[in-house]
Amino acid sequence: MNDCSIRDLDLAGVQWELSDVPMVTRAKWNANSTATNAVPMNNTQTPGNAPRVMVVPPIAPIESVGVDTAISMAARPTDIDNLIRMIGEFNHPLRSAATQTVFPNIAKNPNGLVIITDVPGSDDDASGQILSGRAGELLDKMLNAIDMSRDTVSIVPIIFWRTPGGRTPTANELALSRPFVNRLLEFLSPKMILTLGATPASEIANIALTHAHGKISNTQSGTPVMSIYHPNYLLLKPSAKRDVWTALQELQNLLKNQ
Repeated sequence: MNDCSIRDLDLAGVQWELSDVPMVTRAKWNANSTATNAVPMNNTQTPGNAPRVMVVPPIAPIESVGVDTAISMAARPTDIDNLIRMIGEFNHPLRSAATQTVFPNIAKNPNGLVIITDVPGSDDDASGQILSGRAGELLDKMLNAIDMSRDTVSIVPIIFWRTPGGRTPTANELALSRPFVNRLLEFLSPKMILTLGATPASEIANIALTHAHGKISNTQSGTPVMSIYHPNYLLLKPSAKRDVWTALQELQNLLKNQ
């Protein structure tokens, strides 16, 4: 195999490895050599005294997990505990980059509200708990202000692994996580959903947060959704807290009247 053909294979995505261990032996046979007069090879000689060329067979490309697989896996569990276990076992492409899976917070005394939050932050990635660190402290204050807490609301990340550098997840990364989010919503049966950040607003409510902050929309199944800024945004822009406070008061009233 010449250099040009190896480059062609590299461009095609086939990986090769060189090895001191002979796995496949190729030799230049004399023009008159046939299968019947071939000379057995040893460690120093090849038919026609041609040099031995050792080539390790190509490594099969790693097959990426597909959305159909994610949908199938998410549909199997019959309760939340087994679904959460399956989330931890799911081979999402982000698992290798993240420190650990960031699991949802499931309310002990649910009041009908489920929060869908944005990509886990660095504190979440380190602790394995959603909305931890300063953002989590601010969220706790926001919930306490409307007589709620993590014991009464469930918090589900739109994706369960931190992206490198906290970047916006790709469409494929979101699509692979979404079946598990949807399945959690089936089990939790929320009266209302609150999204935190631009990505959940787009994914769950199908709206642009900048144009619809605090507004009520609906999921495809008809569940009311309110979308507000993420606590991390409020830490960077405290002036936006006023709009969030107004939205939270409306959220509280809506839940009381349901």
